[in-house]
Amino acid sequence: MQKGKINVTGEDIFPIIKKFLYSDHEIFLRELISNAVDATQKLKILASKGEYKEELGDLTIRVHIDKKKKTITISDSGIGMSGAEVEKYINQIAFSGAEEFMEKYKDDTNAIIGHFGLGFYSSFMVSEKVEIKTKSYTDAKAVKWECDGSPSFILEETEKETRGTDIILHIDKDSKEFLEDSKINELLNKYCKFLPVEIAFGKVQEWKKDKYVDTDKDKIINNPNPAWTKKPADLKDEDYKNFYRELYPLTFDEPLFNIHLNVDYPFNLTGILYFPKFKSNLEIQKNKIQLYQRQVFVTDSVEGIVPEFLTLLHGVLDSPDIPLNVSRSYLQSDNNVKKISSHITKKVADRLIEIFTNEREDLEKKWNDLKVFIEYGILSDEKFQEKAMKFFLLNNTEGKYFTFDEYKELVKPNQTDKDNSVIYLYTNDREGQFSFIEEAKQKGYDVLIMDGQLDSHFINHIESKMPGIRFTRVDSDVIDKLVVKEDGFESKLTIEDEENLRPVFQSQVPDEMSYLVTFEALSETSNPTMITQNEFMRRMKDMSKMGGDAGYYGQLPDSYNLVINSNHNLILNLKNKMHDSVGKEIETINKELDTLQADSDALKKLQEGKKEEEIGQEEKDKSEELSKKINELKNKKTEILKTYGKEEKLVKQLIDLGLLANNMLKGESLSKFVKRSLELIEK
Repeated sequence: MQKGKINVTGEDIFPIIKKFLYSDHEIFLRELISNAVDATQKLKILASKGEYKEELGDLTIRVHIDKKKKTITISDSGIGMSGAEVEKYINQIAFSGAEEFMEKYKDDTNAIIGHFGLGFYSSFMVSEKVEIKTKSYTDAKAVKWECDGSPSFILEETEKETRGTDIILHIDKDSKEFLEDSKINELLNKYCKFLPVEIAFGKVQEWKKDKYVDTDKDKIINNPNPAWTKKPADLKDEDYKNFYRELYPLTFDEPLFNIHLNVDYPFNLTGILYFPKFKSNLEIQKNKIQLYQRQVFVTDSVEGIVPEFLTLLHGVLDSPDIPLNVSRSYLQSDNNVKKISSHITKKVADRLIEIFTNEREDLEKKWNDLKVFIEYGILSDEKFQEKAMKFFLLNNTEGKYFTFDEYKELVKPNQTDKDNSVIYLYTNDREGQFSFIEEAKQKGYDVLIMDGQLDSHFINHIESKMPGIRFTRVDSDVIDKLVVKEDGFESKLTIEDEENLRPVFQSQVPDEMSYLVTFEALSETSNPTMITQNEFMRRMKDMSKMGGDAGYYGQLPDSYNLVINSNHNLILNLKNKMHDSVGKEIETINKELDTLQADSDALKKLQEGKKEEEIGQEEKDKSEELSKKINELKNKKTEILKTYGKEEKLVKQLIDLGLLANNMLKGESLSKFVKRSLELIEK
């Protein structure tokens, strides 16, 4: 029997392991099983080269819990170790000292394992004592190594019939959750699901006499030959779908498409990426790509390794060339990572171009489930944008799909304005903006559907990249101003008529939002009233809701335009009714205003060229008195017109018609509109 101290210069290694890795203590199982896999794979290689001539036998790695003894045992039938090899690989840790080690990694606590062969020592994070029983494939004497978490160890010969290694962990009182089958199952499923050697934990159960009982058959918890390790030519579409279900057993949606990555130069990268059905909440989709290194699970947080928009994809990446457990900033500056990231972006874009070219009809069917991902890529990655613009599809209210080039050719003849800009009309609410869409169609215009989560940002981006086109929401203005081709109609209302009608309508606009009453000379057959919202302001607010850079615009309340058609018969009739009702009062006030305004203008003319101190107090008082009387008369006139407007049912009816066309009339207001409509019809 040999007693000794583990060869660590300086302070005790075990407190360092506990201190630095405690937050990540569950990885002990990954590390120990990875070592067992390595030992098994090495034996296979030796056998394939003829250096090991015995039967390989059952190479299954086994994990066993003994709750009474409070132990976990990981057993393999790999190459094993001789006493000399235990001395070399377990007792001699290859770094100069604990102090230097701590200093080097003080800002990167996750960088320890995998850098100094410390995988085995992670077992001390959960164990008060660790035993190794091992027998080398060379048929050397079996040995037993034992350590209680101090630098002291015992190494002695022991009896072991079979080749390989058993690691026996005596679990400490702070880690007893690892003695539960459910916890070990969870860790094996997380870290070891696709390791290349079969791993057994427990037995397959079957239903007997009203309960599940163990059989003699090992329960294999992993798939040693996952789809990404196979050649694409050997896989069918159903194989890819089955693997997707294996990765995400709780996901019931089928993936839209997949990409099989298989690169061995200038870096090594394999994997399968899937396009899922993208939900409205982008965050829900992230952390679905699992990163492996030679089939060992590493992380499902791949930010820094792939561009941000690609983190929305699902699937697996496997590469020994991606440095593990380092900061994101380091990853982003690493040349291999940059090459891998660019390659994945290119492969994704090329795959979509291939689908567009060969399976366009299928792409169109799945476009609405895919669109948010493509937009996100275009907005965030310039290289992806260059390729994506070839296959990005715009869809209109008729259910047809167009590339940007195709759509421009379609609408250019009829939707080019007088400034030679091609206007892309769109709706973000097909039902709510139905009347505006129909009016646009009657003009021969085409209307796109842009109701996606990122569409406001996307529209802004595309306008900056494609000069000569402009997106305009179909309800942002009256139909004749959406695509301005020439001067409009002549108004049948005078400026004075409009000034008088404005307070009449202002008296009945809804209080909960801000409305600006404007007049437009439109066709007599156009609606008498319309509600529109300024395109720029609305777009800024939409972007603000999505967290875009919309500045203070996003904080402003919603505002709308109540557009009055100054050529519609109902408006002209209302003007006449107003004149018959309050015309004489208004005329009297106007005459007084004209007199007062003339006196005010004459006084101002006398004061022209004079300095403030040269104007006498009497003149100043006279100016102030005239101004006060003018304002009082204007206010009186406004109140008369507003009072008339409040009592005139037709005014409220015309406003509600505009709101109804915009799907903005609801609840009590809608009920009152219906009742008022019946009253007006009965008249």
